Amino acid sequence: MHTIAVCSFKGGTAKTSTALHVGAALALFHKKRVLLIDFDAQANLTTGLGFDPDENDSMAAVLQEKKTFHEVVKKTGVPKLDLVPADTWLERVEVTGALASDRYSHERLHEIIKDLDYDFIIIDTPPSLCWLTESALIAAQHTLICATPEFYSVKGLDRLSQFIESINQRHPLNILGVLLSFWNARGKSNQSFLEVIERAFPKKIFKTKVRRDITVSEASIFGKPLFETAPSSRAGEDFLAVTKEILKRL
Repeated sequence: MHTIAVCSFKGGTAKTSTALHVGAALALFHKKRVLLIDFDAQANLTTGLGFDPDENDSMAAVLQEKKTFHEVVKKTGVPKLDLVPADTWLERVEVTGALASDRYSHERLHEIIKDLDYDFIIIDTPPSLCWLTESALIAAQHTLICATPEFYSVKGLDRLSQFIESINQRHPLNILGVLLSFWNARGKSNQSFLEVIERAFPKKIFKTKVRRDITVSEASIFGKPLFETAPSSRAGEDFLAVTKEILKRL
Protein backbone atom coordinates (compact mmCIF):
# COMPACT_ATOMS: atom_id res chain seq x y z
CA MET A 1 0.00 0.00 0.00
CA HIS A 2 1.21 3.50 -0.91
CA THR A 3 0.13 6.45 1.24
CA ILE A 4 0.50 9.91 -0.32
CA ALA A 5 -0.09 13.27 1.41
CA VAL A 6 -0.90 16.03 -1.09
CA CYS A 7 0.51 19.30 0.27
CA SER A 8 0.74 22.99 -0.48
CA PHE A 9 1.81 26.02 1.53
CA LYS A 10 -1.03 28.19 0.19
CA GLY A 11 -4.48 27.84 -1.34
CA GLY A 12 -5.28 28.00 -5.05
CA THR A 13 -2.65 25.49 -6.17
CA ALA A 14 -5.10 22.80 -7.40
CA LYS A 15 -4.14 20.62 -4.42
CA THR A 16 -7.64 19.22 -3.96
CA SER A 17 -8.20 18.75 -7.70
CA THR A 18 -4.92 16.86 -7.85
CA ALA A 19 -5.85 14.54 -4.98
CA LEU A 20 -9.26 13.88 -6.51
CA HIS A 21 -8.12 13.28 -10.08
CA VAL A 22 -5.00 11.27 -9.33
CA GLY A 23 -7.14 9.09 -7.06
CA ALA A 24 -9.86 8.74 -9.69
CA ALA A 25 -7.31 8.00 -12.44
CA LEU A 26 -5.71 5.25 -10.34
CA ALA A 27 -9.14 3.69 -9.75
CA LEU A 28 -10.61 4.12 -13.23
CA PHE A 29 -7.64 3.49 -15.50
CA HIS A 30 -5.24 1.43 -13.38
CA LYS A 31 -7.85 -0.60 -11.46
CA LYS A 32 -6.35 0.27 -8.06
CA ARG A 33 -8.33 0.29 -4.82
CA VAL A 34 -8.04 3.89 -3.64
CA LEU A 35 -9.03 5.71 -0.45
CA LEU A 36 -9.22 9.51 -0.47
CA ILE A 37 -9.10 11.21 2.93
CA ASP A 38 -10.35 14.79 3.04
CA PHE A 39 -8.24 16.20 5.89
CA ASP A 40 -9.04 19.85 5.20
CA ALA A 41 -11.90 21.51 7.11
CA GLN A 42 -12.84 23.44 3.95
CA ALA A 43 -14.11 20.05 2.67
CA ASN A 44 -13.61 20.85 -1.02
CA LEU A 45 -12.65 17.26 -1.82
CA THR A 46 -15.84 16.09 -0.12
CA THR A 47 -18.10 18.42 -2.10
CA GLY A 48 -16.08 17.73 -5.27
CA LEU A 49 -17.23 14.12 -5.05
CA GLY A 50 -20.86 15.01 -4.43
CA PHE A 51 -21.07 14.70 -0.62
CA ASP A 52 -22.44 17.26 1.82
CA PRO A 53 -19.89 17.83 4.64
CA ASP A 54 -22.71 18.84 7.00
CA GLU A 55 -24.36 15.46 6.64
CA ASN A 56 -21.36 13.16 7.05
CA ASP A 57 -18.86 12.36 9.78
CA SER A 58 -15.19 13.02 9.12
CA MET A 59 -11.91 11.52 10.31
CA ALA A 60 -12.28 13.82 13.34
CA ALA A 61 -14.81 11.40 14.85
CA VAL A 62 -12.37 8.52 14.34
CA LEU A 63 -9.44 10.46 15.81
CA GLN A 64 -11.59 11.21 18.87
CA GLU A 65 -12.54 7.49 19.09
CA LYS A 66 -16.25 8.27 18.76
CA LYS A 67 -16.60 6.38 15.46
CA THR A 68 -14.68 3.64 13.70
CA PHE A 69 -13.10 4.10 10.28
CA HIS A 70 -15.69 1.79 8.72
CA GLU A 71 -18.50 3.98 10.08
CA VAL A 72 -17.28 7.12 8.31
CA VAL A 73 -15.88 5.82 4.98
CA LYS A 74 -18.12 6.32 1.92
CA LYS A 75 -18.35 4.63 -1.46
CA THR A 76 -18.13 7.20 -4.25
CA GLY A 77 -19.69 7.06 -7.71
CA VAL A 78 -16.32 5.87 -9.05
CA PRO A 79 -15.72 2.11 -8.78
CA LYS A 80 -12.85 1.21 -6.42
CA LEU A 81 -12.70 4.78 -5.06
CA ASP A 82 -13.70 5.42 -1.42
CA LEU A 83 -13.78 8.69 0.55
CA VAL A 84 -13.52 9.76 4.16
CA PRO A 85 -15.29 13.15 4.10
CA ALA A 86 -14.26 16.32 5.96
CA ASP A 87 -16.25 18.64 8.20
CA THR A 88 -15.62 21.84 10.17
CA TRP A 89 -14.84 19.81 13.32
CA LEU A 90 -11.46 18.93 11.80
CA GLU A 91 -10.27 22.52 12.19
CA ARG A 92 -9.82 22.28 15.97
CA VAL A 93 -9.82 18.54 16.51
CA GLU A 94 -6.33 18.50 18.08
CA VAL A 95 -7.35 20.77 20.98
CA THR A 96 -10.57 18.95 21.87
CA GLY A 97 -11.48 15.70 23.57
CA ALA A 98 -9.04 12.80 23.70
CA LEU A 99 -6.44 14.51 21.51
CA ALA A 100 -5.97 17.60 23.70
CA SER A 101 -4.02 15.69 26.37
CA ASP A 102 -2.25 13.25 24.03
CA ARG A 103 1.35 14.31 23.44
CA TYR A 104 1.56 11.77 20.59
CA SER A 105 -1.66 12.88 18.90
CA HIS A 106 0.19 13.39 15.60
CA GLU A 107 0.56 9.60 15.38
CA ARG A 108 -3.18 8.87 15.56
CA LEU A 109 -3.92 9.06 11.83
CA HIS A 110 -0.99 6.77 11.06
CA GLU A 111 -2.33 4.16 13.48
CA ILE A 112 -5.85 4.37 12.01
CA ILE A 113 -4.85 3.82 8.37
CA LYS A 114 -1.70 1.67 8.53
CA ASP A 115 -3.48 -1.68 8.14
CA LEU A 116 -6.30 -0.69 5.78
CA ASP A 117 -6.82 -2.79 2.66
CA TYR A 118 -6.17 -0.34 -0.19
CA ASP A 119 -3.58 -0.06 -2.94
CA PHE A 120 -3.37 3.72 -2.45
CA ILE A 121 -4.39 6.13 0.29
CA ILE A 122 -4.30 9.80 -0.75
CA ILE A 123 -4.67 12.48 1.93
CA ASP A 124 -5.75 16.01 0.98
CA THR A 125 -4.24 18.41 3.54
CA PRO A 126 -5.04 22.04 4.47
CA PRO A 127 -3.05 24.77 2.65
CA SER A 128 -1.04 25.52 5.81
CA LEU A 129 1.63 24.00 8.03
CA CYS A 130 -0.68 22.95 10.86
CA TRP A 131 -1.45 19.93 13.05
CA LEU A 132 -3.54 18.32 10.30
CA THR A 133 -0.76 18.65 7.71
CA GLU A 134 1.84 17.33 10.12
CA SER A 135 -0.36 14.36 11.03
CA ALA A 136 -0.91 13.59 7.34
CA LEU A 137 2.82 13.70 6.58
CA ILE A 138 3.57 11.40 9.52
CA ALA A 139 0.88 8.99 8.29
CA ALA A 140 2.23 9.03 4.73
CA GLN A 141 5.15 7.35 3.01
CA HIS A 142 5.21 9.95 0.22
CA THR A 143 4.26 13.57 -0.30
CA LEU A 144 3.13 15.21 -3.53
CA ILE A 145 3.63 18.98 -3.51
CA CYS A 146 1.37 21.31 -5.50
CA ALA A 147 2.38 24.75 -6.74
CA THR A 148 1.49 27.31 -9.38
CA PRO A 149 3.81 29.49 -11.48
CA GLU A 150 3.24 32.62 -9.40
CA PHE A 151 5.31 34.49 -6.83
CA TYR A 152 3.51 33.65 -3.57
CA SER A 153 3.07 29.98 -4.41
CA VAL A 154 6.74 29.48 -5.23
CA LYS A 155 7.98 31.69 -2.37
CA GLY A 156 6.30 29.40 0.18
CA LEU A 157 8.14 26.32 -1.07
CA ASP A 158 11.25 27.05 1.02
CA ARG A 159 9.20 26.97 4.24
CA LEU A 160 7.40 23.84 3.09
CA SER A 161 10.76 22.22 2.33
CA GLN A 162 11.99 23.01 5.86
CA PHE A 163 8.74 21.70 7.37
CA ILE A 164 9.03 18.42 5.45
CA GLU A 165 12.68 18.08 6.45
CA SER A 166 11.74 18.43 10.13
CA ILE A 167 9.16 15.65 9.68
CA ASN A 168 11.73 13.55 7.85
CA GLN A 169 14.03 13.59 10.87
CA ARG A 170 11.37 11.73 12.87
CA HIS A 171 9.54 9.85 10.13
CA PRO A 172 10.95 8.72 6.75
CA LEU A 173 9.14 10.60 3.99
CA ASN A 174 9.76 10.45 0.26
CA ILE A 175 9.10 13.60 -1.79
CA LEU A 176 7.33 12.14 -4.79
CA GLY A 177 7.48 15.34 -6.79
CA VAL A 178 6.31 18.91 -7.33
CA LEU A 179 3.32 19.33 -9.64
CA LEU A 180 2.69 22.68 -11.32
CA SER A 181 -0.93 23.58 -12.14
CA PHE A 182 -2.60 26.46 -14.01
CA TRP A 183 0.30 26.11 -16.41
CA ASN A 184 0.71 28.33 -19.46
CA ALA A 185 3.56 27.07 -21.66
CA ARG A 186 4.07 30.62 -22.97
CA GLY A 187 4.40 32.23 -19.53
CA LYS A 188 7.21 34.80 -19.56
CA SER A 189 8.48 33.92 -16.07
CA ASN A 190 8.23 30.12 -16.33
CA GLN A 191 11.97 29.51 -16.31
CA SER A 192 12.51 31.72 -13.27
CA PHE A 193 9.80 29.88 -11.33
CA LEU A 194 11.20 26.49 -12.33
CA GLU A 195 14.66 27.52 -11.10
CA VAL A 196 13.28 28.55 -7.69
CA ILE A 197 11.41 25.24 -7.35
CA GLU A 198 14.52 23.33 -8.41
CA ARG A 199 16.51 24.97 -5.61
CA ALA A 200 13.89 24.04 -3.01
CA PHE A 201 13.22 20.52 -4.33
CA PRO A 202 16.09 19.42 -6.62
CA LYS A 203 15.09 17.11 -9.49
CA LYS A 204 11.54 16.74 -8.17
CA ILE A 205 9.50 18.72 -10.73
CA PHE A 206 7.10 16.51 -12.66
CA LYS A 207 7.56 16.58 -16.42
CA THR A 208 3.76 16.86 -16.74
CA LYS A 209 2.22 20.25 -15.96
CA VAL A 210 -1.54 20.64 -15.51
CA ARG A 211 -2.83 23.28 -17.89
CA ARG A 212 -5.46 25.83 -16.89
CA ASP A 213 -8.86 24.38 -17.76
CA ILE A 214 -12.37 25.55 -16.79
CA THR A 215 -13.61 21.94 -16.97
CA VAL A 216 -11.97 21.22 -13.59
CA SER A 217 -14.20 23.67 -11.70
CA GLU A 218 -17.20 22.65 -13.83
CA ALA A 219 -16.71 19.00 -12.80
CA SER A 220 -16.83 19.95 -9.11
CA ILE A 221 -20.31 21.41 -9.63
CA PHE A 222 -21.50 17.95 -10.71
CA GLY A 223 -19.61 16.21 -7.87
CA LYS A 224 -17.71 14.00 -10.31
CA PRO A 225 -14.16 13.69 -11.67
CA LEU A 226 -13.67 15.43 -15.01
CA PHE A 227 -12.92 12.01 -16.57
CA GLU A 228 -16.70 11.58 -16.44
CA THR A 229 -17.81 15.14 -17.24
CA ALA A 230 -15.12 16.19 -19.78
CA PRO A 231 -13.05 13.10 -20.66
CA SER A 232 -11.26 14.75 -23.59
CA SER A 233 -10.30 17.91 -21.70
CA ARG A 234 -6.74 19.22 -21.50
CA ALA A 235 -6.64 18.89 -17.71
CA GLY A 236 -7.99 15.34 -17.99
CA GLU A 237 -5.10 14.44 -20.29
CA ASP A 238 -2.63 16.07 -17.90
CA PHE A 239 -3.94 14.30 -14.77
CA LEU A 240 -3.74 10.97 -16.60
CA ALA A 241 -0.15 11.72 -17.61
CA VAL A 242 0.95 12.78 -14.13
CA THR A 243 -0.66 9.66 -12.65
CA LYS A 244 1.51 7.56 -14.98
CA GLU A 245 4.54 9.57 -13.84
CA ILE A 246 3.64 8.91 -10.20
CA LEU A 247 3.40 5.16 -10.83
CA LYS A 248 6.81 5.22 -12.50
CA ARG A 249 8.37 7.11 -9.60
CA LEU A 250 6.92 4.62 -7.13
